[in-house]
Amino acid sequence: MTTETQVSSEPFIFFELAGTTYGLNTKVVQQMEMIQHITPVPNAPSYVEGVVFSRGQVIPVVNLRSRFGFPKVPYDVRSRLIVVHSHNRTIGLTVDTAREFISVSTAAIQPPPEAISGLSGRYLSGIITLGERIILLLNVEELLQVEQINTVITSKADS
Repeated sequence: MTTETQVSSEPFIFFELAGTTYGLNTKVVQQMEMIQHITPVPNAPSYVEGVVFSRGQVIPVVNLRSRFGFPKVPYDVRSRLIVVHSHNRTIGLTVDTAREFISVSTAAIQPPPEAISGLSGRYLSGIITLGERIILLLNVEELLQVEQINTVITSKADS
């Protein structure tokens, strides 16, 4: 028997990037793996690291540090590739570390502040506060709509 007071929750993967915690809804995450060899793609935007071959498919890789305007750092054993899929598009996102899988009450998810606008505001779907922590939720659909990434995806799919 369910009641009206039952709280719904959403599962998220939390990852860190330049000292900030971000979250991705697990519905869009296909897999998470260590970063192996990334093959560079000529004339790609600076934030597109290249492509990887993972589970039978070629996937473009976006360095989220570069995409968000943070300085690049060398990958280490904590670095991860998070492969996301939405609206028939698949890309890999490189992040500093990703270790947390947490279910969050939907009531705890707040919309991004209106003061955050422009490109950075488009990438956020919400904000969660857990105690003293602030987690920025990424809007994967907006990340996947970036024209340069789509060009890399299209050119790889056509070849």
